[in-house]
Amino acid sequence: MSEARGATEGSGSGRAPVGVAVVCGSVRPGAYTRMAVDLLLRSLAAAPGVEPTLVDPRELDLRSPGLEHDPDGPRRLTEALAAADGIVLATPEYHGGLSSVMKLVFENLGHPTPLRGKPVALLGVAAGVIGAIKSLEQVRSIASHMGALVLPGPVSVARCQEVFTPEGACLDDDVARRIEGLGEALVDYVRRHACPRASLEGMVRGNEELV
Repeated sequence: MSEARGATEGSGSGRAPVGVAVVCGSVRPGAYTRMAVDLLLRSLAAAPGVEPTLVDPRELDLRSPGLEHDPDGPRRLTEALAAADGIVLATPEYHGGLSSVMKLVFENLGHPTPLRGKPVALLGVAAGVIGAIKSLEQVRSIASHMGALVLPGPVSVARCQEVFTPEGACLDDDVARRIEGLGEALVDYVRRHACPRASLEGMVRGNEELV
């Protein structure tokens, strides 16, 4: 996992920085999903008071359930998502469904899952004209079943091979704005809903200690 700091931590307002974990559901070299994820990470890193973290399954050695594996990978995955205030799940669409990499991420989260109660935004990338609609619906279903608060307004990138250059530059300003807006909406939700709830919980616990 790698982390990029926001432009000005807390934006001078005294608010705690918002941590966003972005899970890339593709490990293929030159993957368009990774290009979309990198665009999102750059946007989040430039936002005041936001600390984005890339969760790259290539670094975690995740295995199918039942196979022998090093528990360090699933542990690091779980810790990264548990520590985040909000999560972005990014998947390509393969044969009308989510990637095996994204499914492997779900399978390695264990119980209780760190997705429970977390705001989650969805990003899908596909080569076809209708985009990643089917894979996004599957990711939404699984994440919701695991207790995540899946936000409305997922972003689906269609014809990805025409949107991104081989070097990862985005040629479509509208797609870039939608991807950046996905991160902005997630951070806004966290600040409006999750952070006030956490602050209230802290106040209540503080008062309990005084009783």
